Amino acid sequence: MWGVHPVSEALRRSDGLVSEVLVQEGRGGSQMQQIIDLARQAKVRLRFVPRLPQGEASGQVHQGVLARISPVPLLSLEELLDRLPAAGDAPRLLAVDSVQDPRNLGAMLRAALASGIQGVILTRERCAPVGGTVVKTSAGAALGLPLCRVVNLAETLTRLKEQGYWIYGAVSDPAARSIYAVDFTGPVCLVIGNEGSGLRPLVARRCDQLVTIPMAAAFESLNSAMAAGVILFEIARRRAEAAAGPRTPAA
Repeated sequence: MWGVHPVSEALRRSDGLVSEVLVQEGRGGSQMQQIIDLARQAKVRLRFVPRLPQGEASGQVHQGVLARISPVPLLSLEELLDRLPAAGDAPRLLAVDSVQDPRNLGAMLRAALASGIQGVILTRERCAPVGGTVVKTSAGAALGLPLCRVVNLAETLTRLKEQGYWIYGAVSDPAARSIYAVDFTGPVCLVIGNEGSGLRPLVARRCDQLVTIPMAAAFESLNSAMAAGVILFEIARRRAEAAAGPRTPAA
């Protein structure tokens, strides 16, 4: 893992995720000093090196700091559901169907955390690993969200429906229901598909409703991460409006 913000977030955890921090010699500033202080407080091995090792960070902006971490912990579906509030409290989940680009996955996780999503379900096959690129792109959000991997997403969606969730699948089909015409106020799971092929057919069939983002006729579609962000914040907006109650007309 590399980058000032992701490494700082990892060091703030209490579960021993970080085993070593490498700082490039000559890098200073308050943010770097904060990382050094956090590493020392956590009793994590700290090394100053003339050059950071090349690896997954090759070609990336490492900002002069790299952390060696244990694998990001992934929950079972049962563990994830146990962490959520009761269905009456309207939890919100994101399910990611075979998203293979780690930068797209990282951007989705960043939007998910910022919009109030309480857990993310990932497919075990054909999904980007939650490694350094995902953590860096998510600005550390991958470390702040409960993440779950499942073998069969279609069966998982069926189970969620049995527990009172309404499943919405995001598609680029203009014939699908507009996200601005959907009530997102109950227990919700939004499903986002692969960057190129979208939702797999069986996964799409398990959704209660397919939804789309209305766009100008000259533009065909957004990438999966951008689409996820738009819909997740629309869900958050609907929740906020419902919580605020009816508006009082201005005098």
